[in-house]
Amino acid sequence: MPSTVSGYRFVLRVPGAAAFFFTAAAGRAGIAMTGLGLVWLLHARTGSYGTAGLAAAGFALAEAVLGPQLARLVDRFGQTRVLPFSVAAHGIAIAGVVLSPVPAAIASAVCAGAAVPQLGALSAARWAHLLRERRADELPTAFSLESMANATAFLLGPVLVTALGAAGHATLASTIAAALVVGGGAALAAQRRTAPPLARERAHAERTLAQPAFVRLALLNLAIGLYFGTMGVSVSAFATEHGVPGAAAPIFAAAGLGGLVSGWLYGLRRHRAPAQLQLVVATAYLTATALLLPLAPAASWLGTAVVVTEAAVPPTLVLLNVLTEKAAPPAVLTQAFTWNNSLSMAGSAAAAFLAGRTVDGFGASTAFALAPVAGLVLLVLSVVHWRCTAPE
Repeated sequence: MPSTVSGYRFVLRVPGAAAFFFTAAAGRAGIAMTGLGLVWLLHARTGSYGTAGLAAAGFALAEAVLGPQLARLVDRFGQTRVLPFSVAAHGIAIAGVVLSPVPAAIASAVCAGAAVPQLGALSAARWAHLLRERRADELPTAFSLESMANATAFLLGPVLVTALGAAGHATLASTIAAALVVGGGAALAAQRRTAPPLARERAHAERTLAQPAFVRLALLNLAIGLYFGTMGVSVSAFATEHGVPGAAAPIFAAAGLGGLVSGWLYGLRRHRAPAQLQLVVATAYLTATALLLPLAPAASWLGTAVVVTEAAVPPTLVLLNVLTEKAAPPAVLTQAFTWNNSLSMAGSAAAAFLAGRTVDGFGASTAFALAPVAGLVLLVLSVVHWRCTAPE
């Protein structure tokens, strides 16, 4: 794929870009901390992982189901109008978790998930607004920044929560997470200059979310979620089966760092090949390398295989965002990005359940076989999307 050098400093020099990007990134770190923070908080109060897991599951389910509806309000009324109410409701709900009796705390966790602002989608929509018309070729670089911010948040956020929770400061962990979400969301709402304007003809625009092009992209996000869910369960189970449960954390950390490097390198260049074709190449690589996972004989070998496979993930996520921006009109772009996130979460939850059952019945190595299956689904859908959108 011929390419020319781009660079992150060029997109961050767009007026207002650095301010909204780093603001949203801070808020996303809080979101990455919240679910695990609820587990630590409720377990510290009740001594029950079942109760803690119920609160965290309620939070995640509410976010996945109601997130697109919140995004619809954003597309209809604008980020600067909806965000203040969203972050205020989220902050109040987290306070309810901290201060309320257990049943009310679980209900508050659900409310917190329903109100959590979709800062990744809001930031991506701002990039699209700023770059779409005159600098569209820099969108992959901008979305690579988004991918790295998300990866960093989910790499460091849970580590901070775990450290505070293990030290007996679970309430402080949840408070820091809420402060980041509320502070980041409020600061983003105050940045009116870069907020996407309200678009007309919303009814027609919303119908595009049911068109085949977007449906294919939604299914691709569901499929990448299947991969995520498989890996989360299988790596931990493999390490435990081989008598080195502590190896799971370094493997995840190495995979996360490798993904950051991969995403950074991808975003450095402007790729001339169509995004649809690039997606086929990325998913083919993921599928091929995922075949190594069930064959790993030891944790050290698994770690190498996971790092090699995970290198395909950031470019894949960037390309899915690029293609979503092309498929969805500005009037519904926040919804489109949020639907992608919700479907990825749904796929991850389903795969985690299936992988867990497979581990129980057949072992972790067999569960890893689900990863190349998810990759194959991604590859098939990518090829179909490429063929359907290729010019005659």
